[in-house]
Amino acid sequence: MLDIVGGRLSTHCDRRQRRHFLKIGGLGLGGLSLPGILHAQDSAPLNPKRSLGHKAVIMVYLSGGPSHQDMFDLKVDAPVEIRGTFQPISTNVSGIQICEHMPRLAKIMDKVAIIRSLHGCPDQHASDLCMSGYPMGANGRQDNHPSLGSAVAKLQGSVDQAVPPFVGLSIKTKHDPYSNPGYPGFLGPAYAPFQPDGEGMANMRLEGISLDRLRDRRGLLQSLDRFRSQVDLNEGYRAADTMTQKAFDVLTSSRLVEALDLEKEDPTVRDRYGRGSRDPAFGEDAGPHWMDQFLTARRLVEAGVRCVTLSFGSWDRHHSNFERLPTQLAKFDQAITALIEDLHERGLDQDVSVVAWGEFGRTPRINKDGGRDHWPQVSCCLLAGGGMRTGQVIGSTNRFGEVPQDRPVHYQEVFATLYHRLGIDVSTATIPDFSGRPQFLVDRHLPIKELI
Repeated sequence: MLDIVGGRLSTHCDRRQRRHFLKIGGLGLGGLSLPGILHAQDSAPLNPKRSLGHKAVIMVYLSGGPSHQDMFDLKVDAPVEIRGTFQPISTNVSGIQICEHMPRLAKIMDKVAIIRSLHGCPDQHASDLCMSGYPMGANGRQDNHPSLGSAVAKLQGSVDQAVPPFVGLSIKTKHDPYSNPGYPGFLGPAYAPFQPDGEGMANMRLEGISLDRLRDRRGLLQSLDRFRSQVDLNEGYRAADTMTQKAFDVLTSSRLVEALDLEKEDPTVRDRYGRGSRDPAFGEDAGPHWMDQFLTARRLVEAGVRCVTLSFGSWDRHHSNFERLPTQLAKFDQAITALIEDLHERGLDQDVSVVAWGEFGRTPRINKDGGRDHWPQVSCCLLAGGGMRTGQVIGSTNRFGEVPQDRPVHYQEVFATLYHRLGIDVSTATIPDFSGRPQFLVDRHLPIKELI
């Protein structure tokens, strides 16, 4: 914790009296720095029709592993124990069909690319692979590699000093590995995502010090000078200094808070996205059906965030697959379609990439409980925006949806593509690890040629 000098005295462990400070927690806002704090101003309202001026990505994690053959790869000619009860519907792109429970998406398929032959997933119920390109490994979560958001925060920094480059909207879930919004790995906590639902927002309360007082530049400078004198004497303060600097920048601007305030949005736009709930989906252990987060993600990238992650729904359908999926698919259909259309209407479709996927697919054969079990052999992915070539399906699976057949695509190839759209060449870009050795962002360096 950092303290900004206030008016009350206290005695610290070294028995020296010091004034109480404004407490600001270690927010981990990914590369924001103290220089410029005295010049920070309230930002202008977001311009809904202006291009971003930077590239961004919105990553939607479908917690638990969505069923590829019940969403984008229906096998109507397979035996009944494989094909299930859902029917395919035509889209606005000739020859492409998707599930009947996603009619909105079917109408904008020209703005979407579907990968049906995604592979490279182990049997792990965690978001690690979908956030970083690496599953849990010998070195821990994400095998100690940085998530895409953390890597981008390190390589590209902040667009606006008062706005974190990386924001994670995923909330705490009963199954904790679903809650990972993207770990920083060997980059350390300075490049962790800012989480509005976590301690960060609570620590942004000013604890009795008004914004007017905080914006008194001379008084703030004097407080900082006094704080700096204590930093020289306190190793703990020096260690926490990076995250402390970031907290100052956020506190002196309303831009981030305004982006998170959906009450400032047109009610018709909110209705278009849908108004979900933070309650667990069906009372299960995964992410909620919280459609509002798709809108929050759009507002955040407009405010200057480079990467936003969120989790949506509970897709671990070992039972009641065909009873519960219609509800889930309808909610996903509304939210993802609203996001994609909104980006296009605002002229942001060249700047903002969208990816939606889970950690693996589901078994081709329906089990005795009317569900599908884990199936790491193949999965699916939806991509949109980012100036990518859409209106196409990439890859295929065999007759029963068991394995990739044509054009297998690895998870890391998707990451290489997303990095490419952000202006980062993964064949040359490296980040030093703890020992100073340069590390590539992913092991597979070629973006998906069909999308570029």
